[in-house]
Amino acid sequence: MSTHIGAPEGAIAPVVLLPGDPMRAKWIAETFLTDATCYNEVRGMYGFTGTWNGRRVSVQGTGMGQPSAAIYITELIEHYGASTLVRVGSCGAMVEDVQIRDVILASGACTDSAMNRLRFSGLDYAPVADFSLLRAAADAADAMAEVRSHVGLIYSSDSFYPARPELPKRLADYGVLGVEMEASALYTIAAGHGARALAVCTVSDHLVTGAETTSAEREQSFSAMIEIGLSAAFASQHQAPPTFSVSGS
Repeated sequence: MSTHIGAPEGAIAPVVLLPGDPMRAKWIAETFLTDATCYNEVRGMYGFTGTWNGRRVSVQGTGMGQPSAAIYITELIEHYGASTLVRVGSCGAMVEDVQIRDVILASGACTDSAMNRLRFSGLDYAPVADFSLLRAAADAADAMAEVRSHVGLIYSSDSFYPARPELPKRLADYGVLGVEMEASALYTIAAGHGARALAVCTVSDHLVTGAETTSAEREQSFSAMIEIGLSAAFASQHQAPPTFSVSGS
């Protein structure tokens, strides 16, 4: 067992979905996994392992914000050998072209958190997704006719109620599509451990239009991002590296 996850050795699969909401973790396990068993209830942060299309997969709640997510991500990797981690969470849209229930595949994560500046002694490290996961997720999303998806930057904020409300508009002017609270920590920690990571986020509210979903909808109706995340996690494991031919002149 680790400090915050009460699972015995071998109870957690190498592929882990990471919703922030522990109740969404329960819903994912009940809806998408076969023969799911609960391996963690410590602090009410549910974790489950089951199978999806015959493949073993776990789902672990992380809580809200980078400090909480960083605890679970680190322990999943260091104590349980997780090697593919896919965040499946909600986000707020920051540009008009992105609509409620659209899915954002986060290629990279901007942040106002000081976590990486502390880690890298003031350097502005750029946390990015694993490309094999990102490419597989984009392919999976494109194959779902009912899903509007976007690949681009996301903003991992340390504050749900921002002290600087003008900042999202400035970030949007530089191509940032949405805001959430965990992806930057996920990408950084995974990179440092040689693990693969991707954030797949469903737009639950809109900073420009004011549109929003209910708490029940956020917990139990964002199924497209789960299907995309699962498809990407396993499809990307079997992708062959690109080959190049060089011809002389």
